[in-house]
Amino acid sequence: MIKKIFHKYIDNFRGFSREIWILTLVTFINRAGTMVLPFLSKYLKEDLNFSLSQVGWIMVSFGFGSMLGSWLGGKLSDKIGFYKIMIFSLFTSGILLFALQYITTYIGLLISMFVIMTVADMFRPAMFVSLGAYSKPENRTRSLTLVRLAINLGFATGPALGGLIIMSIGYKGLFWVDGITCLVAIIIFALLVKEKVKLPDTDKNKQEQVFRSSVFKDRVYWLFLTMCLITGILFFQLFTTIPLYHKDQFNLSELDTGLLLALNGILVFFLEMPFVNYIEKHNINRLKIVVYGCLGMALSLFLLLVNFWAGILVIMMIVMTAGQMFTFPFANSFAMSRAPKGHEGRYMAIFTMSYSLAHIISAKTGMLLIDTYSYQTNWFFMGSIGLVGVLVGIYTLKLVKKEKQLSIN
Repeated sequence: MIKKIFHKYIDNFRGFSREIWILTLVTFINRAGTMVLPFLSKYLKEDLNFSLSQVGWIMVSFGFGSMLGSWLGGKLSDKIGFYKIMIFSLFTSGILLFALQYITTYIGLLISMFVIMTVADMFRPAMFVSLGAYSKPENRTRSLTLVRLAINLGFATGPALGGLIIMSIGYKGLFWVDGITCLVAIIIFALLVKEKVKLPDTDKNKQEQVFRSSVFKDRVYWLFLTMCLITGILFFQLFTTIPLYHKDQFNLSELDTGLLLALNGILVFFLEMPFVNYIEKHNINRLKIVVYGCLGMALSLFLLLVNFWAGILVIMMIVMTAGQMFTFPFANSFAMSRAPKGHEGRYMAIFTMSYSLAHIISAKTGMLLIDTYSYQTNWFFMGSIGLVGVLVGIYTLKLVKKEKQLSIN
């Protein structure tokens, strides 16, 4: 019985090209080394003694850099190719991370975080476009999921290792490890993967693709991005306010926080690919699954209103993870399906920018609500906007259905 389940699980990973597996390995190495992000708010508050307001503004700077980087990465991927952008982004951000540990002033960190994230997040839209070049159209969602599994496996190991590094040699060690893994990842990529022009899309079943003169005229896409923005705001609470809440409300250590975040990554690693494979095989509406994911994320934030029992943190993490698995792989796939040929970079740039904007809003709004009112106020507010996201998603579903009917007629 166990052997049968194991073989069935392994079958979910068949059919990928060599380049997709290398890209997955590179993503894992890079993500496992990204230990700074989950502890950034704690580092700024506890090690550098910044106020919550200052931490919030540095996170805003982080988000604006991410937005600019996402736009540049997508635009330049369409112009000069994803391959060059990926190599430049990882190599340069690795060098910049070494330098970041020596910047400790408020103004210095505002500027440096903006610059680093501009360079680092050029990688994301370029990576999404690379999946279109190295994977078959029928494997695209699964390829996105495989790369997301690498991200989450790295996410499972990174925070736990990060917590150990902080407790043994301090926060400075995180910057060295993060920088080194960026360089290692891009060296492997450059040596093993050759540049390839994106193949023409031959997917005749891409029913949701509608050709438009401009991404800015795609109403459905912008409503969809609004829902993505909201899911991002909820999800990024894991990296901004929730680690502080662990300490302030339940007196958890960095290692405890790292282990809770590791639970998220482990669950995604074992469950997301079979789940995605099931959805793909049964041809279930991807956008509808994203709406369910938004609902799950909203519920997870409402659970934190229970502030007298530490066990709720585990339950919250499980519900948030379920929402995450419903949302992110299918949001990626739906975004890519809306892009006309030759405009994938622009579409994926705006898609990734929605999450960068989410990081800005999530950090600043969360810190402001906590500082002005309480953690409880923040959890109630975040859960409520999650319900707004669900309503936006339901309306978007109706528009897509109407769009399909018009195309048939």
